[in-house]
Amino acid sequence: MKIAIIGAGAAGIIAAITAKRLNKDLHIDLFDANKAIGKKILASGNGRCNISNSKITSKNYLGENPDFINYALEQFDFKAFEKFCKSIGLLLDVKPSCKVYPLSNEAKSVTNLLELCLDDLGVNVYLESMIKDIEKIDDKFNIKTQDNEYKAYDKVVVSNGLGAAPQLNANESGLDFASKFEHSFNPTYPSLVGLHTDVDYHARMQGVKKECNVSLFINGNMEQEIYGDVLFTKYGVSGFAILDISQIAAYNLSLYQDVKIAINFFPKTNRNDLADQIQGLFKTLANQNAVDILTGMISNKIAPVLLDICKIKQDTKAGDINSKQIKAISYQLNQWKLKITDTQGFGHAEASGGGVRTAEVDNKTYESKLCKGLYFAGEILDIVGNRGGFNLQFAWASGYLVGKSLAK
Repeated sequence: MKIAIIGAGAAGIIAAITAKRLNKDLHIDLFDANKAIGKKILASGNGRCNISNSKITSKNYLGENPDFINYALEQFDFKAFEKFCKSIGLLLDVKPSCKVYPLSNEAKSVTNLLELCLDDLGVNVYLESMIKDIEKIDDKFNIKTQDNEYKAYDKVVVSNGLGAAPQLNANESGLDFASKFEHSFNPTYPSLVGLHTDVDYHARMQGVKKECNVSLFINGNMEQEIYGDVLFTKYGVSGFAILDISQIAAYNLSLYQDVKIAINFFPKTNRNDLADQIQGLFKTLANQNAVDILTGMISNKIAPVLLDICKIKQDTKAGDINSKQIKAISYQLNQWKLKITDTQGFGHAEASGGGVRTAEVDNKTYESKLCKGLYFAGEILDIVGNRGGFNLQFAWASGYLVGKSLAK
C-alpha cells in the first residue's frame, strides 16, 4: 500500500511512525515545504519545546465541537505519549505546572530523534517540497509539487497545518485540498497572539510588564478572566495572560463582535482599600507631586498616563488631589479598560483557530467522511488548544489515530 503524508510536523511524523511500525510493508512518502522536519516543534516553548501537557481534557480546546477530540485523548493520553517518547529514546521533564519538556531542555533533541526513527523505519522524506495540488483518479491519489508529480497513492494525509507562523512556510493550502474534496471549513483566525488596542498612549507604556488580572468582555458581557503577565507594547498588549485570553478574543473579532478587556493591576486589593492606601500616601507626602508618589506603586511609565486618563495635571501636588480624584485613580487601576481592535496576525500567532469542520471527519480514524482514503490530522482541523503544550498533544494524538488507520 502506498501512502502520502503532507506536512512533516508533529501529526504527520507520528502518523508515519505509527503506521510503519504496525505495517512494515507500507510505502510512505512524507512531504514538507521546509528544509527540515518539525519546524514548529523547534519553535515551541521558545526553543525548549513545550512538547505536551500531562493533564488534558477537551476543556483545554476550542472549536465548533471540542468534544470531537475526546476519543483521541483517551486512546493516546499522556502515558501513551510518554511510552512513545521512550520508544524513540526521548526522556521527558514534567513540570509542576503539568507542562512537559524534553529532559534535554532542547527542541532539537526531539526532532533529531524523530528523524532517526523515520529513517530507521524506511519512511521516504521529501523536504523543500511544497504540495501544489492533489487529485483523485478512480481510487488513486496523485500529488503535484512545484517540480514533480507523485502518483498512485492509496491514502493521503493532510497534516500541513494552517496559517500561523508563515515564516516557517505555514499556509492554508490544506484548506484548498479539503475544499477540492467537498469539505467545508470554519473561518481561520490567529490564536495565542498579541492584541491591538485603540488608545494613543502605546509608546508611553511600551515595555511595562506586570502580573495582573485580565477580564474579557464580548458585547459588554464578561466571558473570561485570567491572571498572569501582561506586557504593554507599541501596538497594544501581550504577555501570557493576553495570549491566553486572545483565543476567545480573536475568534470574536473574526465575527466582528465588540471586544474589550479590563486589566486589574492590583487583583488582591479591592477598590476601596486601594483608594485608602493612595489617600494615606498622598496625605503623608502632601507636598510632593502625585505622579512621583504613584511610582512607588506602579511603573513610572504608567503613572503619568494614569493621571492623564483621570484628567489630573502632571504637576499636581499630592495634597491637592481630592477624594473624588483618588477614587478615579483607584477605579482606573482596578479596571483599566481597553478596546481590542485587531490581533498581531498569523505572523506572530502560536496557533490557528478555525479549519476543516470536524463533523465531516471520523473521530476514531480521522478519515474524511466525504472521500475514502483522505485523512486529516493536527492544526488543519477546527480544533485549537490553550497555551501549554495542548496543541502539540492534539497533533500527536490525532496523528497516532491516523497512523493506526493507515496501517490497516
